[in-house]
Amino acid sequence: MTEEKTIITDAKDKLSDILTEVSWREIAHTYFGKSSSWLYHKLNGVKSDGTEGGGFSADEAAQLKEALLDLSARISTAAQSL
Repeated sequence: MTEEKTIITDAKDKLSDILTEVSWREIAHTYFGKSSSWLYHKLNGVKSDGTEGGGFSADEAAQLKEALLDLSARISTAAQSL
């Protein structure tokens, strides 16, 4: 029996307010050790073979959440130092 995985396919919609403000390339490299292409496919809900139905697993979504929270804290610290 195969284990069913949760796939998050609406991440791009949830992140729409910051999509153009964040370096997704840096997020991919720094927090995932992956290419920007990998992250863009995940954000667009596309599988690695180019077909629909991709997205973030629950673990990847949690990792992205932690990455954004870390970046948020770093931005806040930088702003407070001004």
